[in-house]
Amino acid sequence: MKYIEKQEALKLRKKGESIKVIAKKLEVSKASVSFWVRDIKLNNKQRIMLTERGFSVEAIEKRREKRLFNENTKRKILIDKAKEEIKDISNKELLIIGAMLYLGEGGKTKRMVRISNSDPDVIRIMMKFFREICHTPEDKFRGHIHIHSHLEIKKAEKYWSNVSKIPTSQFFKTYSKPSIASLGKKDSIPNGTFEVHVNDVKVFLSIMGWIEKVKELII
Repeated sequence: MKYIEKQEALKLRKKGESIKVIAKKLEVSKASVSFWVRDIKLNNKQRIMLTERGFSVEAIEKRREKRLFNENTKRKILIDKAKEEIKDISNKELLIIGAMLYLGEGGKTKRMVRISNSDPDVIRIMMKFFREICHTPEDKFRGHIHIHSHLEIKKAEKYWSNVSKIPTSQFFKTYSKPSIASLGKKDSIPNGTFEVHVNDVKVFLSIMGWIEKVKELII
């Protein structure tokens, strides 16, 4: 038996220290400390102090961080497992992905291809779809930014040009609108929303055809 550690544990417990803290100080298990001090009864003042300490800002924050760490670890395990189920994306799968994204986010009128989003990854996927599946010539692309007037327009134009690989010379004039509600607040979309236009009726009709076929097969 660890006689010295036990005696020290008894002294600390009589002073009202918690089992967790004693175990940490003496570098022994909480089970050992609990067994050693099992006969020591804390007075009301000591119990109140331990209870208050358990609800201190520091203790609450530590528990919160531990809970978040455990939750994030579990999420990562599930996400990584799901990722392993997809090995590659074929052209046929990219066609369906692009068509379904267009079904949800794209324009269905005027026989002009246009899709708008604030998520750069959606724009990247659609540009890959347009270039590799629709075989859209580069000069057919146009970009259009919608952004609040208090944000940096030039920065947004450069940002979306890098995302889409469409030169700013092929952008329409940026649409800037005031937003009183967003002033003084954190901007959730600091680069605004980007809309891709493709001036090609054939591409538009092809996408509409793919959408209809997928709907027929599923519904």
